[in-house]
Amino acid sequence: MRIRAYEARDAAGVARVFRRSIEELGPRDYSPEQVAAWVGRAPDAAAFQARASDGRVFIVLADDDDQPVAFADLEADGHVDMLYCAPEAAGTGLVLLLYATLEAIARQRGMTRLYSEASEAALRFFLTRGFVKLHRRELMIGDVAIHNYAVEKVLE
Repeated sequence: MRIRAYEARDAAGVARVFRRSIEELGPRDYSPEQVAAWVGRAPDAAAFQARASDGRVFIVLADDDDQPVAFADLEADGHVDMLYCAPEAAGTGLVLLLYATLEAIARQRGMTRLYSEASEAALRFFLTRGFVKLHRRELMIGDVAIHNYAVEKVLE
């Protein structure tokens, strides 16, 4: 396994990781209707490529075959927009390494604050990394109510 910058050839693999993460890990914390609504908003490979080309930091944890197993991105204002892993990587410590790399990049760039909108599972992860829960966010995806949490971390 290695952490590297996103490359255009990763788009389809990242899209798969995103969908699988929601479909297979999401049911631990969300109803089938909520998971289906969330997956319904999943970006395709072209959308991931566009996202990765807009100036944000986009990193991938790649397996021994150089395929994405997890990924994260960081916008210039400190927003961690996505941090997802394939179900087989969940709980292995690999996402900790990916996040540590992302935070190190933020520090190198002089960022003083990171923030995100975290699912239930992501909230547990972010809290162990020193983030603070600001508030619960109630959202609608179509006619399905779902929630996440605003979180932030001050970098010292």
